[in-house]
Amino acid sequence: MSDAGAVPIRVVVFDIGRVLIEWNLRYLFEKLIDDPEELDWFLANVVTEQWHYQHDAGRPLAAMLPERKALFPQQAALIDAYADRFLETIPGPVPGMPELVERLAQRGVPMFALTNFGVELWGRFRPTFPLLGHFGDIVVSGVEQRAKPDPAIYAIAEARFGAAPREILFTDDNPANVEAARARGWQAHLFTGAEGLERELVALGLLEAR
Repeated sequence: MSDAGAVPIRVVVFDIGRVLIEWNLRYLFEKLIDDPEELDWFLANVVTEQWHYQHDAGRPLAAMLPERKALFPQQAALIDAYADRFLETIPGPVPGMPELVERLAQRGVPMFALTNFGVELWGRFRPTFPLLGHFGDIVVSGVEQRAKPDPAIYAIAEARFGAAPREILFTDDNPANVEAARARGWQAHLFTGAEGLERELVALGLLEAR
């Protein structure tokens, strides 16, 4: 549940990866690495989520890829695949979330997004997901050179979205990002699935129960 108080929610702000869309590096690399142990080692040591986060925070792929291939020359082709075939890490929307977004849109609830997403990969992904057309604005970490849970990106979002902190309901799957939002006074929901978020939205009067 969020920490909702007496101030009515005016806008809903979504994370994107693992909230609106399924995302996992494994979805791509399990197609390219047959051995399960080798796959686990590769994702734990070579193309890791921690390394990927550098791009989320603004580091260009042109710097990241050569550096990584120098460290792991035998995996050079797989490292290139991370950039070339990134969209294969996104198999589709999180179940139930397109319907929730459509219902909020039908009720006229203003929606925005705050996402950790590298600018180059965002440019490829954004045209593939028309559901984001319902969103008034999207703050992208790679563009801002700041990534959640840095408080600075939440301040950028507040200014862009035109809402006071307590008027915002934010949902994210990462507890650190949720806590950072709460520290700024946002109301926040730790996302674990569409059903839990729907219950929260109904409790706040943003959706009607079904």
